[in-house]
Amino acid sequence: MSAITYILMFALIACAISVSFSRNLLNSILIYMGFSLIMSVIWIILESPDLAITEAAVGAGITSLLFFITLKNIRAMKGDEENE
Repeated sequence: MSAITYILMFALIACAISVSFSRNLLNSILIYMGFSLIMSVIWIILESPDLAITEAAVGAGITSLLFFITLKNIRAMKGDEENE
């Protein structure tokens, strides 16, 4: 394994630990997006581009978008108090 693979694996572990200790929901979603993007790069290194595209589209794209919509609907994001 190359050095970049070890760096990416360390980044995955760091993302997993930091999302566990994050108290802000928005930060947790952003860390989750980073985790999915790093995982898609690892899939490319492992020569599996179909899984990489799926991970990037579903993990970082659609799932994060659904999380953002959910946060907005439960009014957990700042700025919604001004509109009421």
